[in-house]
Order: sequence, then C-alpha cells, then structure tokens
Amino acid sequence: MSLPDNGTAWPPRNLAPLYADIKVDDAWYSGDPDRLAKVYRHAPQHRADGRRRLWGRHRQPGKSDRRLHIPLAGEIAQTSADLLFADTPVVTVEDTVTQDRLDELLDAGGVPELLLAAAETAAALSGVFLRVTWDRDAAPDRPLITAVHPDQAAPEWRFGIMTAVTFWRTLPSTTSTVWRHLERHERGAILHGLYEGTEDQLGRRVPLTEHPDTAALAESLGSEGDSIATGVDLLTAVYVPNIAPNRKHRGAPWGRSDLQGMHDLLDALDETWSSWLRDIRLARSRIIVPDGYLRSQGPGRGATFDDDREVWQSLAIPPTEQGNGITLSQFAIRVEEHRATAEAIVRQATTAAGYSPASVGLDGDGAAVTATEVAARLHRSMVTRGKKARYWRRAIADILRVLLAVDRAQFGGKTVDERPVVDIGDGVAEDPGSTAQTLSLLAQAQAVSTDTKVRLLHPDWDDTAVAAEVARILDETGQAAPDPVGSFPLAA
Repeated sequence: MSLPDNGTAWPPRNLAPLYADIKVDDAWYSGDPDRLAKVYRHAPQHRADGRRRLWGRHRQPGKSDRRLHIPLAGEIAQTSADLLFADTPVVTVEDTVTQDRLDELLDAGGVPELLLAAAETAAALSGVFLRVTWDRDAAPDRPLITAVHPDQAAPEWRFGIMTAVTFWRTLPSTTSTVWRHLERHERGAILHGLYEGTEDQLGRRVPLTEHPDTAALAESLGSEGDSIATGVDLLTAVYVPNIAPNRKHRGAPWGRSDLQGMHDLLDALDETWSSWLRDIRLARSRIIVPDGYLRSQGPGRGATFDDDREVWQSLAIPPTEQGNGITLSQFAIRVEEHRATAEAIVRQATTAAGYSPASVGLDGDGAAVTATEVAARLHRSMVTRGKKARYWRRAIADILRVLLAVDRAQFGGKTVDERPVVDIGDGVAEDPGSTAQTLSLLAQAQAVSTDTKVRLLHPDWDDTAVAAEVARILDETGQAAPDPVGSFPLAA
C-alpha cells in the first residue's frame, strides 16, 4: 500500500460519521462554551424530548451570554484516567537485561504520565492510538512512545485487527491553502507525505522540503524517497478502544466514548445551573424610592438617592399615605429545587457513563472510610475500570514489545524479543487497619500460615522476599526451633 492519491477527499468519507461524533464529544470535553455554541450552531437544535438545546439557541446581538457551562464531561474523563493509571502500572519481563532497559525507556520517556493523559483522551473521544517513533535530535539514544487522538488517524482493519494506520496533522496554512502531513505506519515501514490542498481535499502531494515543519524529515527518508524502514516486522502503532461496543456504529472496531448518549443530560445540567444563576441574578436586593427621595444633581445631570445618608429633612408626605416610603424588593431563590435537579442529572449522567456517583463527589460526607467501604461505594466504577483495563493491558504489552524491538533495530539495544507482562492493579488501596484486623482474626482461628500472612500483607513481593520475611518473623518470635531429628546423627 502507499499514501493517498492526489485529490483524495480528506478526512476519508468512511470516517466522516465517527469524526462528527468526536467533534461533539470534544466540544463537551473541552469545557469551552464558545466551542459548544459553534458545534450546535449547525447541529440538530433539539434534544430527544423535543425541547431546544441550551447551546443551540442563538444569542441576541449586543447582549451578554449568561448561559453557564458545568464541565462534567471533563470530570468524567479525568475520573476514568485516574481509576486506571493514578498508580503506575507494573511492567515486567523475565530477562534481567531487558527489564533494566525497559525500566530505563519507561522512565526517560515519561510513559506513566503519557498513559494517564492518553486514558483521559480515550474516555472522552472513544479511543486513542499509541505509536513508536524516534527523533535522534530530540532523543538520540532511545525510541519514543507518543499518543495520537482518534480524529487524527485513518486506520485500516482486517477481521478486527489493525493492519495499517495513517496519522495526519494540519500544518500552519493560509486561508486558501491547507497543508497536511500524513504519516502512514505499515509493518516494517513508516511513510511520510506532504499535501497542499483545501479544507476537504488533500490536493497534490509535494516534496517534504516545501514546508518548514517537515523539511527535516526529508534527510531521514530511504532511497525510495518517502519511507523509513523500521527494521522490525511489527506494526509500530496500536489502537486502544475506550470501551466496546460502539452503540452508534454497530460492528465497527471503534470504541465508544464515555459521553455517548449523554449530551442531552449534559445540556440539561447546564440549563439547570443557568436557571439557578438567573434566579440569583433576578433576586438581588433592590430598594424602590419615590421621586421625592431623590436629590437633583443639577440641570441635565439627573437625580440620585444616597442610601448611606442617615438624616433626611421632613418631606411633605401625609404619614398615613401608603406607597410613598422606601420599598424593599427581594425575590425568592429556588435553591433546593435547583440543587435537587442538578444532583439528579449528575447522578444519572455519571451512571450512564458507567461510574458510581461517589466517583464525582456524590454520596460522601467527608468521613474516613475503609477500603472495603470504598469498594462498595465505587462498585460500578470498579466494574467499568476492570473492563477498560483489559484493553489497556493488551495494548501496553503490544506497544512495549514494539518499543524494545525498535530499540534493538535502531539503537543497538541488547534486549531479547519478549512481550512484557502488564499489571494495572485493582485500583483500591487496602486500609492497613482492615488488613491487620483480618490477619489477626485468621491467626486466632489458626487458619493461616506465616507465609500466607506475609503474602496477604505484601501482595507485590516475590517468593524470595516472602521467604526471607518469614524466616525473620520465625527467628524473632522463637518459632524457628531446630529440627530434633537433624540435631543427632543416625545410628549406623
């Protein structure tokens, strides 16, 4: 295969429905009211219940926009990433030299932080791509792992397996010309192309030296002029679906966003808060005074009322006449109604995304709780986390195998070809007090050995560390009694 032909429609037409969904999800994820208003300016203007969307309403010229946006979509995406990668995954291989080099690459490349950011992007935009590349100027001694958003990729699939992918980016352009850089990943090669086109077409392919952002790539290309040999018979990119299936595109290999089907709820939440703030704005205390209470500021300067003045001269107003005094205007604010509505919407939206309400701050009174109670409150979130962890575990193992292979081929690494084992953990730290109580009860019942107690307390230790700790405990407690049989020689 090769890069697209001149004049090809871009983005590809088969990806147009997915890109349209990502555009809407991205607007909600961004937390930018202007982007929301822009997206819904040309999108369907009504919600599922027939009412007009808050962000689909056109603002009247000359009037300030008093719509309030609550960034719940971004908070849900961040919650997803935190549940997955707040704790760094443990990556291991059997070969010691390979393990040392892998640890070095993970640390130098900031891979734990990259995974945290990539997981948040995947939750909001349905998935994310991880790719291996290298830049000898930026990192002269190692390959790199980078993340690519799904609306900057055109993958190719066969039986649900990605066989190739073309990443693309829009370079600094003019109003009449759109420059695009395409980077196609195939097994054993990476192809680069620069296109000069329009908003919806690639246009014609030109040499990489025609744009300053791609000129440096021309020196690293092979004899064919457009490709770089990776030196490994593996695809140097993987796709990580957020979660499957995609309910809007059944049968497609794409994942689905946590925000799929939630847009009406998010819009309703913004409308509720906008109404709440409108109540506060309209209910500000005001005083109404008769004309006689105003003091003229001179011809053409109007009249004012000094609300700090304490003494007023007598006014010719009958004391029994009604309506001629100072009147206080104070409307009620429907606090509880708005609060209950907003909380109900947040609860429903969070549940629809696959998380427990406690994950976004609901159902908590601030009191300390044990790990068991946390797990109970976050049960739905933990189930969703477990589903997502399966996709991430496989993808991370695949891309790290590619990383080690490229390191051997391009940087002379001495590692072996081994697929790493990735442990993402369970996401809930056990409370030390709860663990101690459990071990104490088991010991009193004489239902557990010292070896098992050490393993329960330190689940991340290997057999050697556990055996050493058991030996120390037995020595300190005097339980390591010598073998009476082994103390005397056997009779001949």
